[in-house]
Amino acid sequence: MRYSILSLAVLATLGLSACERPAAVVVAPAPTVVAVPGPAGPAGATGATGEVRKGDTGATGSTGATGNTGSTGYTGATGATGADGVKGDRGRTGGDTVVIVPTK
Repeated sequence: MRYSILSLAVLATLGLSACERPAAVVVAPAPTVVAVPGPAGPAGATGATGEVRKGDTGATGSTGATGNTGSTGYTGATGATGADGVKGDRGRTGGDTVVIVPTK
């Protein structure tokens, strides 16, 4: 185990030292030329004021006519009375029927 760690350390040292690094090249930027403005010239003459005009107002349109109201519809005829139904049989009395009312 001692030899394997030692051999790995030697290999790592040789591997890292064998790499070639290129030299760093520094490129100086070109000098910037700044133009300095000269003194300001005299102010120009003031322009003439424009004429203000207001246009005419347009005419108002006509109001439309109101439509006619429709006529009322007719009332329908009354229907005929239906025929009498058949009379049922008279019921029987209860006899022995028991009604149980639940308590609350």
